[in-house]
Formats: sequence, structure tokens, C-alpha cells
Amino acid sequence: MATSITAAAAASLRSGYVLLAALAALLAVAAGGDPGKIGVCHGRVGGNLPAPEAAAALLRSNGITKARLFLPDQAVLPAFAAAGIDLTVGVPNENLTFLSAAGPEGALQWLRSNGLASGPVAGRLRYLAVGNEVLYNNQFYAPHLVPAMRNLHAALASLGLDGAVKVSSAHASSVLASSYPPSAGAFDAAQMDVLRPMLRLLADTGAPFMLNAYPFISHVGDPANVPLAYALGASDEPVVRDGALAYAGLFDATVDAVVAALEREGFGGVPVAVTETGWPTAGHPAATPENAAAYNGRMAERAARGAGTPRRPGAPVEVFLFDLYDEDGKTGAEFERHFGIFRADGVKAYNINFA
Repeated sequence: MATSITAAAAASLRSGYVLLAALAALLAVAAGGDPGKIGVCHGRVGGNLPAPEAAAALLRSNGITKARLFLPDQAVLPAFAAAGIDLTVGVPNENLTFLSAAGPEGALQWLRSNGLASGPVAGRLRYLAVGNEVLYNNQFYAPHLVPAMRNLHAALASLGLDGAVKVSSAHASSVLASSYPPSAGAFDAAQMDVLRPMLRLLADTGAPFMLNAYPFISHVGDPANVPLAYALGASDEPVVRDGALAYAGLFDATVDAVVAALEREGFGGVPVAVTETGWPTAGHPAATPENAAAYNGRMAERAARGAGTPRRPGAPVEVFLFDLYDEDGKTGAEFERHFGIFRADGVKAYNINFA
């Protein structure tokens, strides 16, 4: 068996991957996702959050026209849709057992009961994020995940919305069993019974693989191997070299590890969308307004110029920043309550430009 390929063959393969990635990016834009604009998550686990209309006006006044909601909040959806904000709506994990068993008709009932099947909200719906990090901490729901996704896609198709609304699921970066170097990226073998049919569905429907990526968390967990500058994406020199590719920031390295894992499974044309990333302003020595401004500002800037990654230089990465406001009701470490880009009064928590 041959153990090497010629340089010409390697170049041809890489050209093929770049072409697939560019095609995937074009398909994502055609489906309604615009990687050239930053999105913002709007978590609602807080006691002092402004009214949905004020949140929608704040987004629009800052040029932000994409938002991710973690559930189909009936107070937020119409306010955001009326403001012309494109919506990524989460399907709560606890709904997956019903959606898995109920078939397309049950999924259609779910869409209708949550106001997602017609009207202005349906017109602004771009993605359904079915379950959140199910394979990370909600294994009970894992067998129900792909059937629920299939049923929701079928329900959208029955409404003629499957071209405009893509169905996917958001994963923690721990879905990777290997991520270093990025070219060694591989999915956790224990999850492949769920991931393989999911990847097939994403490829067949033109939906992205959704990833929640937090370099801040990686730095906090292992500061010796994840230096602050690398987590911020602000290293003066590449920290990781992977063959001909170089990485000065963990964000690119994480996305490319997922890309490598997709290629390894034969799904190199599936785009990657980062549905959560962000940096907190308090609760840890590295959680400062200055660092949050550096990281989130860099994310907004790269979205605005349509930046790809070293492995997919021609494929912009769609990104949603977490979080619109601080959420004082969140549990866990203190920094979990300090990801807000804006204060409750609408003033920016730090200097950041979304243009």
C-alpha cells in the first residue's frame, strides 16, 4: 500500500478542499446565513434584562442583524422579527424526546405552537439549533437528537421553508477526541453512532456543523499550554505550526480541528458555524474588559472581512458572540455571569466596533 502522495497530488487534494469549502460558504449565504456579519446570542437567564423591544433596538442601532436565542421565547421572537433581525432559534434538549417520537406531524405541531411556522417570525428564521451540547452533558437525549432533526427538517419542507431554514445542532468542542495539531482533528469515537447520521443530514441539506468554542475556558483550564495571547488570538508569532499552516490563535485552530474531523469522516464540504464564543469581563484574572474587547473585537472584525481559517482560507466562518447582556441568574463559576457585551442600560461594557 502506498504511504505517500506526490506534491502535485497533495496540491490537487488541497485545491479540492478549498473548492468544497468555498462552495459550502456560497450555499450557506444562499440559504440565508451571512458569514460576513457578526451575530450575538441573547441568553435570558437574568433578573434585570431589558425588554425584548429594547434589546432588538440595541442590536439594530449597533448594526447587528443576527441573533441566537436558546429557546423559542414568545416575548423575544416577535420583537426581534419586527426589528428585521435574522433568527437562530434553539430547540431545548427537553423537547427532543417528543420531537423524536412524534414524526414530521408532531414536529410541525411544535413549530406552529411556538410561532415558527408562519408570519414574520418564520420569515426571519434562518437556523434551528436542535439541542445544545447534547453529546457533552445530556447523553439521555443523544438517541433522540438526529430523529428530532430529521422530523423538524421534514416539517419545514412541508411548509416550503427547508430552503430558507437549516436544521443543525450546537456542539461543545469536547465533541473532538483529538484537536492537536489541528490536522489531527477527530471526533470522539464513542459519539459516532449519533454523529455519522447527523453529518449525512447536514451534508444532504446544506446545513452547517455548529460549534460552541471558548478559548477563554481553555486558557482558564490549562494556562500553561494555552497562553493568554494565544487564547485571545493576539500572539505576535504563530504558537502552533501544523505542516505548512500556522496558528496564532486558538479559535482558528479549534475550527480547523473540526474541519479536519469532518474531512476524516468524508464530509469535507460541510461548513462550520461557531454558534457561541465570547470573553467575560469579570470573575477571573483573565476576564477583563480589555481582554473582552480584544477577543470579541477580533471576532467582529474577522466576520466583517469574511475571514476564513488556515485550512479553509476561502470559507468565511459564521460567528455568534456570547452574550448580549450579563446573565445574573446563571450558575457555575463567577465569570459565567459576566459575558455581556452591553450593560442593562444599553451602554457597551467595553469599546467594540461591529461595523
